[in-house]
Amino acid sequence: MENALNMDTVRLSDDLKHVVLLDQTLLPNETKYLTLDKAEDIWEAIYALRVRGAPAIGVCGAYAYYVLANQIETENMDEFVELCTKMMEYVNSSRPTAVNLSWALNRMHGVLMAEKDNLSVADMKVRLMKEANDIREEDIQISRNIGQYGFELLEKLGKGVGVMTHCNAGTLATAKYGTALAPMYIALENGWDGKKDLHVYCDETRPLLQGARLSAYEMQAAGIDTYVQCDNMASYSMKEGKIGIIFVGCDRVAANGDFANKIGTSGVAIIAKHYGIPFYVCAPSSTIDMTMESGDEIHIEQRPANEVTETWYAKRMAPEGVGVVNPCFDVTDHSLVTGIITEKGIAYAPFKESFEAMGIKPVEKFVDKK
Repeated sequence: MENALNMDTVRLSDDLKHVVLLDQTLLPNETKYLTLDKAEDIWEAIYALRVRGAPAIGVCGAYAYYVLANQIETENMDEFVELCTKMMEYVNSSRPTAVNLSWALNRMHGVLMAEKDNLSVADMKVRLMKEANDIREEDIQISRNIGQYGFELLEKLGKGVGVMTHCNAGTLATAKYGTALAPMYIALENGWDGKKDLHVYCDETRPLLQGARLSAYEMQAAGIDTYVQCDNMASYSMKEGKIGIIFVGCDRVAANGDFANKIGTSGVAIIAKHYGIPFYVCAPSSTIDMTMESGDEIHIEQRPANEVTETWYAKRMAPEGVGVVNPCFDVTDHSLVTGIITEKGIAYAPFKESFEAMGIKPVEKFVDKK
């Protein structure tokens, strides 16, 4: 089993013309990389969760912007800007909940708009490639910083701690290290024994099983004592005293600290509150959307019904024609959150004031192409 830290979740191809993605829908049974250069294929890969995890989606969006812009055959800058804008809006429509996608696309587009009067189209393409690479490298450092802050919390609890997580927010969800799983990777780097000092409980995370397929894969491959549990077993593990702390990732955080993460996260937070177990959200500052006052404004995707009824089964597991509720995310209220770990530090309630003190500002919207 290959250590996930050695895998490139998202990168630019060696010929600088394609986005290379690890197809996470095939893990843990098959490791396959997709080499994409068509807008429709990139859109499908994001929508179908072949690339997933808010930071990884952001890196993918940045590379998609460059790769697709690089294909535009014009030397007229106004025409180039117009085509880039249309392309950007199309790619952005693939995942409306994960703010990192629009954040990365906006950042790329911001470079274009700021420097379009000073560069040729050819030079602009080189500049866009550099910006996409910078976004990837920054994501790696951001994840390390989040992991360090999380590790300091583990140190206070002491070796042998039990950690619960929901969905996957590890290195597979980012350029490297991850968010919610980063503290465990940093613990290993600091000499902790994965079999004795860490015990990680991965919620299965239905219906797409990212916890069972991805988080458990990552943690076991890293040499950590790892357990998979069905989502409805979380309360049992907490009541039995197996869990000392909970780390989860997120796709969008509102200004008041409400956040959207994979469906089922809010239930974990409610149970943790009951048992008095600290519940931390691991969130790059790019995931914090200061334009949204609360989680009521976060758009929740409804996924296809077959993900619940048949996708992961040899035979259909629900009656034909039955109605299906399949939201991709739920929103957890800020009152259930102990702290939000960012690369800038740990934010505590009141969260809006904490975010502002860290210098986190509203996400810039699409720049007018004019």
